[in-house]
Amino acid sequence: MLNTRLVKDALVKRSTLLLLLISLSVVVIIAVGLTIKSIPLFEYSNIFQLLTDKVWSPMKGSFGFLPFIAGTLAVTLISLAIAIPLCVLTAVYLTEYASDALKNMMLPLVNILAAIPPVLYGVWGVLFIVPLIQLYIAPIFGVVTSGYSVLAGGIVLAVMIFPIMISIMVEVLQTIPYELKAASLSLGATKWDTIKHVILKKARPGIVAAIVLSTSRAFGETIAVLMVCGNVAKVPASIFDAGYPIPALIANNFGEMMSIPLYESALMFSALLLFVIIFVFNLISRLILRRLEGDQHG
Repeated sequence: MLNTRLVKDALVKRSTLLLLLISLSVVVIIAVGLTIKSIPLFEYSNIFQLLTDKVWSPMKGSFGFLPFIAGTLAVTLISLAIAIPLCVLTAVYLTEYASDALKNMMLPLVNILAAIPPVLYGVWGVLFIVPLIQLYIAPIFGVVTSGYSVLAGGIVLAVMIFPIMISIMVEVLQTIPYELKAASLSLGATKWDTIKHVILKKARPGIVAAIVLSTSRAFGETIAVLMVCGNVAKVPASIFDAGYPIPALIANNFGEMMSIPLYESALMFSALLLFVIIFVFNLISRLILRRLEGDQHG
């Protein structure tokens, strides 16, 4: 009987190790495959020039990726600037102030947002957000714009990442021990002081993790952002300028114009670039998260 249990434990251990290696190998295979496909472009131009050149003209042999990198970062940062404060305050309200009836009604509604197809967010952005920026927001700042801009992309993307960010933050805040809150209140702290100095501080690693997961999704969103960003290959100088994120570049052009030399390799390099950006962001976020967890345990 004992030998059977030991054999089962050994099988489970080896099986889980095998699944782990398979998962890691998929990431490595993707990176290696994209790198191999990008080699013709590397032979044509050096990486520094590819990353810093602003001119994108495949017909003339110019493959500058700076506008796409800038567009991706601009849309993502705008979406996070909108989403993070709203999601944190929403999660705090739902866990600390809302009644059980309101919480049980709102959380399913928030989760429904996650089930809406991205193309519908794009249509909503074209019909409502773009005209809103063109007719009402931009004139306040004395700017004339078509409305198709990185700001429109950021707003649409912020709404798209609301569900995952709010859901995770609510789960994190619900794990905070009641004794911590009670101790703070018993010492004379107000409800808001307790939330600010005790609850949010204790939940900080979980909140950062929610932001990381949401940002990873935001980097890869394609259709909705493609529909509202304007897709102009230039570095946006303001939030009202059109942008061209990397996922939109791939979705717009893959399968087309492949007769142009190096074009396929350039698109593969753009996919590799997106892969590296997401990988580096997650690595840095993981280091920050570990530092926060270490500070709490310390």
